[in-house]
Amino acid sequence: MDHDRLFKELLTTFFVEFVDLFFSELAAYLDADSITFLDKEVFTDVTQGERHEADVVVQATFRDQPLCFLIHVETQAQPEAKFPRRMFRYFARLHEKYDLPVYPIAVFSYDEPQRAEPDTYGIAFPDLDILSFRFRVVQLNQLDWHGFVDRTNPIAAALMAKMRMEPTDRARVKLACLRMLAKLQLDPARRELISGFVDSYLRLTIEEKSEFEAELAAIEPREKEDVMEIVTSWMEEGLQKGQRVLVLRQLRKRLGALDERAESRIEALSTERLEELVPRPRSSASIFGRLTFSLVSDI
Repeated sequence: MDHDRLFKELLTTFFVEFVDLFFSELAAYLDADSITFLDKEVFTDVTQGERHEADVVVQATFRDQPLCFLIHVETQAQPEAKFPRRMFRYFARLHEKYDLPVYPIAVFSYDEPQRAEPDTYGIAFPDLDILSFRFRVVQLNQLDWHGFVDRTNPIAAALMAKMRMEPTDRARVKLACLRMLAKLQLDPARRELISGFVDSYLRLTIEEKSEFEAELAAIEPREKEDVMEIVTSWMEEGLQKGQRVLVLRQLRKRLGALDERAESRIEALSTERLEELVPRPRSSASIFGRLTFSLVSDI
């Protein structure tokens, strides 16, 4: 799973909602209409030659003031002992490049360990404190999902799937995410982003699916209909993925490894075209022949 891509897409799409949910003090003086996402920042560690890319960097202004500042949000999917030092280095380089104040935020999304992560980086001598750098932290495994059920915020609807929960709560949390999403009445693209995020991190077992269905059956009919619309879209997407896998598998059996162009063409096929090409009993040979001719005759 591409954790970085999932979180970056979520944060850039719902950045104001992210600030509103976790940083009310910042939201109070942030001019939401002034937000501009800067091109990705790539930093090279001059001592080790490693390249690091800052996740989300936003330029904004203070409310009712023309003064600019930056907000840097770094997502972390794995524990890292020297993470606070890296946050400071990002801060220093962004501050040097843009000559603007930088508001640093870290989002820890891993499940373990559940100890509280540090939010400071310092340098001190016995007789002198040289540096005391602090950054804001959202540590999802320290947050109880129950506290976000009534927030009606798209970021809450997504991130509850990564918050602290009992194993027996997984089906209940997934339904809570979808009920909130249904209430938000987002456009299809943004709804799909959140529902896909939730489904990526809360894949239910057979037993959990039974629990989910039982919980779903107990809610009010109109709300149930809205939630089922989201669930149906997952099923359709899963069917399309399965059809593409089957088509690719049949082609590889006959032709061996495919080049990127052929695989890209298959990935771009519509549902209707996939249904035409997926082999069926007693006719797989003829369908496969049409498939081969249609997709890879020019390989």
